Amino acid sequence: MFKKRLLSTLLMTTSAAMLFSGCGAGGESASGSASNAASGGDSISFYTSQPEEDAAKLVSAFNARYPDVKVETFRSGTEEVVAKLQAEKQAGQVQADVLLVADSVTFESLKEQEMLETYKSPEADKIPSELADPDGTYTGTKVIATILAANTDKVSSLPNSWKALGEAGAANEAIMPSPLYSGAAAYNVGVFTRTDGFGWDYMQALKNNNISVIKGNGAVLKAVAGGEKSYGVVVDYMVAREKEKGSPIELIYPEEGVPVITEPIGIMKDAKNMEAAQNFVDFVLSEEGQTLAAEIGYTPVREGVAPPQGLRALEEMKLMSADLKTLTAEREDDKKKFTELFGG
Repeated sequence: MFKKRLLSTLLMTTSAAMLFSGCGAGGESASGSASNAASGGDSISFYTSQPEEDAAKLVSAFNARYPDVKVETFRSGTEEVVAKLQAEKQAGQVQADVLLVADSVTFESLKEQEMLETYKSPEADKIPSELADPDGTYTGTKVIATILAANTDKVSSLPNSWKALGEAGAANEAIMPSPLYSGAAAYNVGVFTRTDGFGWDYMQALKNNNISVIKGNGAVLKAVAGGEKSYGVVVDYMVAREKEKGSPIELIYPEEGVPVITEPIGIMKDAKNMEAAQNFVDFVLSEEGQTLAAEIGYTPVREGVAPPQGLRALEEMKLMSADLKTLTAEREDDKKKFTELFGG
């Protein structure tokens, strides 16, 4: 079992952004279906902030198990995915059946709006209960930490503190994702501004140091790996992948700790194909689905499935977190303050 403090804080995280909260990794949306879906079979609409390639691998693996289910995928950053859901709600018909985005704060907000179906997957028995909504509206699917990345061709002495981003050596040389696009970034702003020693004064220090703010985690990774910037605030799995490819980039888990999201999955209220949606959730949480997550490069949440090489397991991380209800209630205010400070 994880340490009690780690377990209690993880429910407050997520996250979920990834890729996507990204954790969104890019700014474009895409739709498609599995090529082997049987004509006339069931179909589900899958909304996600996972990177497009990762979402495609997940759908392909699911279709290997359920070839008669056609999966239509929409992906974008968490904030844009949620904006689409809200627009559909206003129009009177939510199109999504299954949702997988960066963080639990997003799911808590949708839960409050009664937009989520209650479903407790039998596979959730192998997921720590603290990583799932006790009411069964969502369950974490992976552990994603936001870390400090550095370009090793440009940085000779790696820092061990988040405070390095506000120091002279990082002036004009750092980049971070926008909380207006990335769910992980929105979660990070909420956590940093409620952590002793940081707060909005820390955000002001980053602004004073001319940190760049860009749409998503993928763009941050590209800027650091390519040498455009020396430092980046970015989700860990992306950096581990890029380092594995041979890029001059290193992951740093700062001494103060890291914000962590769990990229939850849930079913939308009144999903058109409830059985197929439940099968999709079951697959993601199953040993097969969690092993796939590890193979793709994520730290899985299922007990007994090891993290990929290069990433820390949850119990190896020092966590930064904040109260989940506060983060949910004040997210829009946080984004407004961020916009006032950094611009839209």
